[in-house]
Formats: sequence, C-alpha cells, structure tokens
Amino acid sequence: MLYLKPTDPPKSPLKRGTLIHFPPFLRGARGDQAKYLILLRHIIRLNFIRWWHWLFVVSVSCVLLTGCSVNSDTGKTLRIATEPAFPPFEFKGQNGELQGFSYDLMNAIASAANFKVNFQSIPFDGIIPAVQAKTIDAAISSITITEERTKTVDFSRPYFKAGLAIAVRDNNQDITNLDSLKNKKLAVQIGTTGAEKAKSIPGVQIRSFDSAPLALQELVNGNVDAVINDAPVTLYAINTGNLQGIKVIQQLLTEEYYGIVTAKNSPNLTLINDGLDKILKNGEYSQIYKKWFKAEPPALPDTSPFANQNNGSQANLFTSLNVIGQALPLLLQGAFVTLQITIISVILGLVSGSLIGIIRLSQIKPVRWLARAYIDFFRGTPLLVQIFMIYFGIPALVQQLGLTFSFNPFVAGVIALTLNSAAYIAEIVRAGIQSIEPGQTEAAQSLGLSAAETMRYVIFPQAFRRMIPPLGNEFISLLKDTSLVAVIGFEELFRKGQLIVATNYRAFEIYAAIALVYLCLTLLSSQVFSKLEVWMNPVRQQRKI
Repeated sequence: MLYLKPTDPPKSPLKRGTLIHFPPFLRGARGDQAKYLILLRHIIRLNFIRWWHWLFVVSVSCVLLTGCSVNSDTGKTLRIATEPAFPPFEFKGQNGELQGFSYDLMNAIASAANFKVNFQSIPFDGIIPAVQAKTIDAAISSITITEERTKTVDFSRPYFKAGLAIAVRDNNQDITNLDSLKNKKLAVQIGTTGAEKAKSIPGVQIRSFDSAPLALQELVNGNVDAVINDAPVTLYAINTGNLQGIKVIQQLLTEEYYGIVTAKNSPNLTLINDGLDKILKNGEYSQIYKKWFKAEPPALPDTSPFANQNNGSQANLFTSLNVIGQALPLLLQGAFVTLQITIISVILGLVSGSLIGIIRLSQIKPVRWLARAYIDFFRGTPLLVQIFMIYFGIPALVQQLGLTFSFNPFVAGVIALTLNSAAYIAEIVRAGIQSIEPGQTEAAQSLGLSAAETMRYVIFPQAFRRMIPPLGNEFISLLKDTSLVAVIGFEELFRKGQLIVATNYRAFEIYAAIALVYLCLTLLSSQVFSKLEVWMNPVRQQRKI
C-alpha cells in the first residue's frame, strides 16, 4: 500500500500501474463523486504528474466532492406524528393507505416549504410526550391549541376551526344541552379537550378511551348516555353511515383551533408556518378544505391564540419528585384496583383451568379435543383482541339480534382475563398431573379409592405443589396484563397514569412511577409464592416434626 505525503516526497515519478489507495473520506463515493475519482485514478496511473501535482489534485478533489455533496441535498425530511383513527382528518383507507384532511394538508405544506414528510402513527395521548422527547419533529393530529399544551410545546398558526359537539342515541330525548348532562355517563377520548370539558360537568361518570371511534362505539352499545367529541369527526361518522343510531344535539359547544405541534424553540416551526402561509395565500388550502368538507373554509387567525405563553417550569430533580408525589395517591388507588381484578381473575382462572386441564386428560376424544380447541384459541390469540371481542363485539352482535345487552367494564375485564388465564393454567395443571408417577395411582387403587378420590386425595395435592412456581409466573404475568383493560375505559393503575399524563404532560416521571409500582407488586407477589412453595414442601414439614 502506497500513501504519498508532502513531508515524504517520492524520489521518482509514480510507476505505471501502481496501486493507489485513497483516504477513507474519499471512499464510498457515488454519482458525480465516483466519476471524478475514477478519472483521478487513471491520471495517477498514467504517470502524468509528480507528487506536488498530486497535492494539487487532492485539494481540488476535496472542493469538488464537497460541492457534489451539498448539491445533492434537496431538502430535509421531517418525522410527522399522527393517529390514523380520527376520520375525516386522519384515517386509513380500504387498502391501508393514509387518508384525510391532515395528510393532504401536511403534504401540501411540505411541497410549498421544500421538505419531505415521513408520517409515523402514534396514539393520541403519546403524541405530545413524543414531541417533547424529540423522537418526532412535529405532529398534525387534530390537536387543539390550548393554554396548558402551549406551556410544553409550540404550535403553528391555526389551520382548522373546530368545536365540541354532544352526541346521543336517536331515542334519547332527555339530553338537549350541556346542562342536561349532569349525573350522566359520558365517553370521551383520553387527552382531548372533550375530556377536559366533561370534567367540568357536575356528577358525571367519565369513561376514557384511546380513540374517538371507541368512544362512539361505547355510545352505540348503550354503555354511556352521551359522547363529547369534536363536531366534524362525529358528523362525518354519522353522514358516512359508519355509525348508526346516534345523533348530534348541539354543535360547537366551544370555539377551538387545531395547530401543528413542534418542540419548544424548534427550527421546524418556522419552516412549517412558511409552508402553511403559502398554501393559504395561493388557494391550495381552500381546495383541500372543499374536498373533505364540501364547504368554504372559515377565516383563520394569523397566530396561535397563546403564542406568547411562557414556558412551563424547567425540569429538575425537585420538580420531578414533586410531580411523582402528587400523582402517587391516584396511582396507589389504581394499584389497588389492579390487585383486585388480578386476584379475582386468577382464582376463577385456577378453578376453570383446573377443570379444563383434567378434561384434557379424558379418555373421551371429543371432550379432549374440545378442551384442546379452547386452549389453542385463547393461547393463540392476543389478549387485547379478546378484550375487544368481549366488551365491544358481543354487545354489538347481540343488539343486531334486536336484544338490549351491555357489559360493565370491570365484569368484561374479569371475564377476558379469566378466560385467557384459564387456558394457560389448564396446561400447567395437565403437566403437573402427568408429572406424578403412575405408581401413585396404582397404590391408591389398591387401597380401594375411586378415580375421583385418587385425583382429589393423592394426585392433585402432590401435583399442586409442583405447580406453584409456574402458577406464580402466571399470576405475575396476569398482574401486568391488567394494563390492557385500560383500552375499554377501566381505570386501573396504567389508565390512572395515562389520565395524569394527559393533564400535566410529564410522561417520564409518571410512567417511571407506574413502572416502580408494578415492580413493587410483582416483587411482593413473587415473595408470597416463594413462601407458599416453602410452606408446602414436605421435607420442611418433616423437619418441624
């Protein structure tokens, strides 16, 4: 390998065919850069220049390569967050493509401001924390500009005028305005202005869901009396026929504006505002608005309503501990509910799972196959899907038959967790029973015990002691899986934390506190099962005697 340096010039010109190795910063070139390097290599191999000519060529190469790199950059790419579950603003079409007013608008802004867009799907309650953490560059997801949000993020100039609406079932004549919602059951989307408005109504019972369609489906199923949601979204769902049996009784309870969200002091905000200004002036915004809403767009203000809002308090250890301390009482309430639903589900799952596990050992093939089918279904499908099927699917199916039926969230959660855990416990029970030596059964039969008595007094007690470690694992897994029940509005530990984050936007502190509470619960559960295993150890019992 030969490297030529000005401090060590060669005494003679390069020989024809000498292998030249370029420095690392000149390797891996593409396009015009590659062509230039090939030409340079040929010149050196032909022995047309000496070492001081080499220095001159390398200097010129660096300048040309730098110029090629600069010219190839046609514009930056911004990671834009959305939640595609809010038609007609953000949703997925029949073929899975992203559609909606927000996507068309953002693409038009990007084209006008000369940047590219990479859309990323994020749950609505996680969008602002993601913007704060700068894992995304901006977000356009029908986010209302509020004073509280402006303390933590920056908003573009408003791009849409909206408001809240009250939706009820067609046969509801009692609810006519906001005041008539007192002491009623309401469904809202978590982290929205509709959720904040619902809190101001005296005596209401609020159920929070991860998306607007789930809140509206809760109304269709008859589990709540009304839904407070953005008027355009509710009207779109009704007009397209996707949701039947509901109506809007009062539109625009409030006057609100949507804005594009960026992190505080982000340079991307100016870029986005420039593109938005251009499409508002050249009429492209009006075309997009007419496409989705069949109407002329209303006038929009030039700046955010809270443009001069001061930043919130700076994050430090003291403020983080203060946030956790304020949230801890609510989190402990959620932890108590989590323990309740876990213990009830495990007890019911242990009883039903033991029966299914014993049936799996039956000599009757159809019965054994039926137990096997149950286990395969509940172990082979996600628990989240099972929760949705039970809470949303079964009532909708029954109502199609002309019957009135609905589930309480607690009951639905217990049923889903019980059915799921029973499938796993059944296999634990089967394996535990089969681990007992056949001689135990033969000895019991020789003493005149029946098959049921043999199972009850001889086989199952021994098998249960061997089942304790895997049953402890199942209990801990179920304890953590209770967080999935949050999707049906059940306020256990995780949902309590989500509601707090939707208010104060301190995601790291709250979710860290939730993780610590779960850790304490699992460590406590692990110790209990360890003590139970030692207590049931026959060797230990003999030593005590």
